[in-house]
Amino acid sequence: MSDEQDPVVEVRDLRVEVGGRAIVDGVSLRVRPGRVTALVGASGSGKTTTGLALLGEFPPGARVTGEVHRSARGPVGYIPQHPAAVLNPARRVSALLTDIARAQVRDLPWARRRAAVRERVVRAMADAQLPDAETLLHRYPHQLSGGQQQRVVLAQALLLGARVIVADEPTTGQDTLTKSRIVDQLAALRARGIAVVLLSHDLDVVRALADEVLVMRAGRVVESGPAERVWRAPRHGWTRELLGGQPEFTTPEGTGPTLLRVRALAARHRTGGTTVRVPELDLRAGECLAVVGRSGSGKTTLARCLAGLHRFYEGDVLLDGTPLPRSLRDRDRAQLAAVQYVFQDARAAFDEHRPVLDQVARTAVRLRGVESAEATREALTTLASLGLPEELVLRRPGQLSGGELQRAALARALLAHPRVLICDEITSGLDTVTRRGILGILTDLLRERTDLSLVLITHDPDTAALANRIVVVEAGESAAREPHHTR
Repeated sequence: MSDEQDPVVEVRDLRVEVGGRAIVDGVSLRVRPGRVTALVGASGSGKTTTGLALLGEFPPGARVTGEVHRSARGPVGYIPQHPAAVLNPARRVSALLTDIARAQVRDLPWARRRAAVRERVVRAMADAQLPDAETLLHRYPHQLSGGQQQRVVLAQALLLGARVIVADEPTTGQDTLTKSRIVDQLAALRARGIAVVLLSHDLDVVRALADEVLVMRAGRVVESGPAERVWRAPRHGWTRELLGGQPEFTTPEGTGPTLLRVRALAARHRTGGTTVRVPELDLRAGECLAVVGRSGSGKTTLARCLAGLHRFYEGDVLLDGTPLPRSLRDRDRAQLAAVQYVFQDARAAFDEHRPVLDQVARTAVRLRGVESAEATREALTTLASLGLPEELVLRRPGQLSGGELQRAALARALLAHPRVLICDEITSGLDTVTRRGILGILTDLLRERTDLSLVLITHDPDTAALANRIVVVEAGESAAREPHHTR
């Protein structure tokens, strides 16, 4: 074996145990330069824990056995699923990158340092495929799109000389064009001899990039091998289930009375500038409406206006013909319960210090006046229907996977007994098997509760196919159309 083919990271029989439960059990893998190694599997299968182990990071209180050996060829970079969480919101992009570059030129004469720092920063931004460096360097992280934030984190890793990049669900919640750019970006890293470890539910992206695939289930690798072989002839039943096609769902027609109306809505940023316009939109009881569009098109802003999470808009949002207050603070308990929002980043929507069950049950207590014991029983039943058993939801949010927390967030919203349920990319972070289950649950909800309306903010064609109607938002302007087919 040549030196170029030697692994830059090697994991041998890794076991990570938290609270007596093995979340990674007997995992071994080799990460080689210029290769993409993909870890796929359901939420909670151990992908992220394995990926973080390459950096030497483990959950608090974890008992770890096995070996993680890294060569001396450079650090391991990590791009999290939600990159904003690791970027200092109070510092501009220029400061975030300059601090790293400045530490690398201390041996140069003072007169040459500034130019050398600038050169390194600009090169890293170019390598991370961040165009228009002059403009972006002056922005804060919150002024960047999710894809731009992701590339800033990548630029930081490249500045540090990373020879391995762990990309955790890099395409979650991204539109097709952005996904294509991310694929190109990771392929460019591979072409430069950088090893990429891809943790992903997006099988299309894995197919486009992976050289090696490891399929995980319940903390163990159940199948591994060259990507072409795994796709062509999967050997394990779980792999075949992951690769299975999308079942057809029959969505009710939604012919009830008009429940929610939007009239002449024009939302803006707090500092001005229109972000989305919706001249007219009606939502009937029992109907499923999908709002689709590219990242940054304004579809989430529209949804947040409906939910009272964005109050800077003109026009009206009416529930049963009565205008809803623009802000959550001004809505009464019945109005709060009537319109519920399930966020894309479920982890940020939970208090990390309280058990998940308590937070889910609290919704029924606060918004419906249910007694605590009854609310807990109802919460357990709802969570179990979403595949979350009691022993899991008694834990704190940090001990659940992203997909598990997403299902818990859906359960929490359902305990309000809403009339309008707004789901913002709630299937984007889920594996194919869990996604099918969630779509089936949403279909059943519409069939069982004819008074419930569902609004889906999504990039996923299979999720949008659930809808009776589709609203396309492009550059802040909306246009309604019928879906090509209904499932």
